[in-house]
Amino acid sequence: MGVYNVHERLLPVAAHRVGALLDGLARPGGEDRLWPHRSWPAMAFDRPLGVGAAGGHGPVRYTVVAHVPALWVRFAFDGPRGFHGFHEYAVLPAGTGESGAALRHTLAMRTTGPARLTWPLVWRPLHDALIEESLDRAERACAGAVARPARRGPYTRLLRALARRLAGGNPGG
Repeated sequence: MGVYNVHERLLPVAAHRVGALLDGLARPGGEDRLWPHRSWPAMAFDRPLGVGAAGGHGPVRYTVVAHVPALWVRFAFDGPRGFHGFHEYAVLPAGTGESGAALRHTLAMRTTGPARLTWPLVWRPLHDALIEESLDRAERACAGAVARPARRGPYTRLLRALARRLAGGNPGG
């Protein structure tokens, strides 16, 4: 099954300020202002963000396969099993007549085996909530507040509760 999933937020600042958030991904010590690491598994790598860095968040594993500082980073999936593709963040200029810059997250993959069922039932609702919360963090960092904060639906809250229980109560798990 083919999956193409895009989330985007227009931010009221210059592209280089959005790019600084992108380049802070997975920085230790709370310096990551983009990833919602307080309420989701933290993004972590075996080295600083750059091509070849391997890691992920929770059971989702990936390797950085492309990185243009302050503009774009692409991660190729290593797991879960059955995920074949990538996810990425990109900083884009605002459209004609708009100011600021857009931050876009794209996931493009083919699912095989059990992932054909687990993606729509489990992974997609969790992914969508996590990415919207990430974009909320970006908006808060750039604008000082979030105009329309993401809200987790009941099914996503149930999945998060089950995930926390499986992770032994770890709030990021």
